[in-house]
Amino acid sequence: MTDTTSRKTPTDRIRNFSIVAHIDHGKSTLADRLIQATGTLSDREMKEQLLDNMDIERERGITIKAQTVRLEYKAKDGETYILNLIDTPGHVDFAYEVSRSMRAVEGSLLVVDASQGVEAQTLANVYQAIDADHEIIPVLNKIDLPAAEPDRVREQIEDVIGIDASEAIEISAKSGLGIPDVLEAIVHRLPAPVGDENAPLKAMLVDSWYDPYLGVVVLVRIHDGRLAKGDRIRMMQTGATYTVDRVAYRRPALIDAGSLGPGEIGVITASIKQVRDTRVGDTITHEKRQTAAPLPGYQPAVPVVFCGLFPVDSADFEDLRSAIEKLQLNDASFSAEMETSAALGFGFRCGFLGLLHLEVIRDRLEREYDLDLITTAPSVIYRVYKTDGTMIELHNPADMPDPVHVDHIEEPRIKATILVPDEYLGDVLKLCQDRRGVQLDLTYAGSRAMVVYDLPLNEVVFDFYDRLKSVTKGYASFDYQITGYQQDDLVRMSILVNDEPVDALATMVHRARAEMRGRAMVEKLKELIPQHLFKIPIQAAIGGRIIARETISALRKDVTAKCYGGDITRKRKLLEKQKAGKKKMRQFGRVEIPQEAFINALKMDG
Repeated sequence: MTDTTSRKTPTDRIRNFSIVAHIDHGKSTLADRLIQATGTLSDREMKEQLLDNMDIERERGITIKAQTVRLEYKAKDGETYILNLIDTPGHVDFAYEVSRSMRAVEGSLLVVDASQGVEAQTLANVYQAIDADHEIIPVLNKIDLPAAEPDRVREQIEDVIGIDASEAIEISAKSGLGIPDVLEAIVHRLPAPVGDENAPLKAMLVDSWYDPYLGVVVLVRIHDGRLAKGDRIRMMQTGATYTVDRVAYRRPALIDAGSLGPGEIGVITASIKQVRDTRVGDTITHEKRQTAAPLPGYQPAVPVVFCGLFPVDSADFEDLRSAIEKLQLNDASFSAEMETSAALGFGFRCGFLGLLHLEVIRDRLEREYDLDLITTAPSVIYRVYKTDGTMIELHNPADMPDPVHVDHIEEPRIKATILVPDEYLGDVLKLCQDRRGVQLDLTYAGSRAMVVYDLPLNEVVFDFYDRLKSVTKGYASFDYQITGYQQDDLVRMSILVNDEPVDALATMVHRARAEMRGRAMVEKLKELIPQHLFKIPIQAAIGGRIIARETISALRKDVTAKCYGGDITRKRKLLEKQKAGKKKMRQFGRVEIPQEAFINALKMDG
């Protein structure tokens, strides 16, 4: 489609904004209503969660990728405004998507559920907006619910976040109540972008994704200058040059535009082959007339959780390799490198931004590429300082060097913010204490406590979120940011089955808790590994010291069944022969460990 209205839009008629909120407070529904109210799409073309276009987003009801759409709105003052909306994720694992979106716009709508109030990720996301120097408009959603308490929530926004909520707009995104007020507020309360059309081109690369028909599609925000089809552009970080094939904007389908000017957000294609060639946060300029200084850019997304992905059937390894390469085209924050495991064969060591990111990638690999996968225990990056003064980053506990050469180990720590109703506070404090947490702060906002803890990331990474939800009946909300590394007494716990170490079950644990973890692990494996014809010892060890042991008894064949009557020595002889055979079998026998055992053994409670 080509747009006939690709006339130059003056910057004072443009408003760029994002919608930020905690999960489930109604961001995507509000985006749907704004699209509908501005007539961008007809009722026939509308569907719920319009901007969530991945199956997994629609199914889980969460936003994973930030999405943009351009709206045209005729205000009450008779002027027509261009509104560029970015719908951002609310989940902590996708916070880097939020920070990128914030840099591309000048204002934010802060959506708070009028029945639930301010939650942990409301705080995290609004602080990102404040850092980006945004004008913030508070919006109270779900005002039509019987449990809605707008006055209490207004007060909470002022107390907890510290922004004026006296003019907060009351809406119901589901029914459309109050949507016209939101549009008027965007036009009159948010600032217009600034930029010089005659200066050299300076555009920020906000996002990129792979389209099977168009190649790499790049989302750009123009700061200065003009970008048109046929221009020769240069990426300032990578130094690569391209010719622009197409300039368009999203409504949400791509609509061709003649060119994009200051303050506008749109997409370009330029025959770029791989998403890796486009660095998010890079500055785009003209090849001939370059801008003097690049834009500040973003911090790159750094993986914090690592785990191994292996195909259940080793013949599927090549399929897994091509599926991972295709996924990386669309998600540059997900890293993978090949590894082999004695127990599981060939696979990949993958890095993720958090556990939800891990789950989403695994679900997409299993669904979109029809693969059966085994996931090993998630682990974080440890820094191992050796006695010779060198430091190595340890991604996989199985690669831990000999303890003789290790001086000390550092682990990543996080600052966790938990908002919880008062009656569950004791359980939450106990949970954080059990996970080696250090309390930093405890304040109240109405009847809810806000606890800030310093916690080790490896204690949080496995099942902390699930435990938190279960001890608070789902009422707690949780958000974290990584603060740095700290030395602690950490050891590698190996699991030996029939005297053979199983590398897929090796984990890093704190020395004080190693025995408890080891005992729980071997007890669980005893239930999960089936009996064989010989005894199987299962041991947990730290270095050469065994800290826990269980034995799976042998299946016994009745070798004396054919004896009836006669001398007892005949039976004894047969039993001795069986015993010798079992001893030999125990030396050479292979233990078959079922796949479920790997996953279930690692799902440990507390």
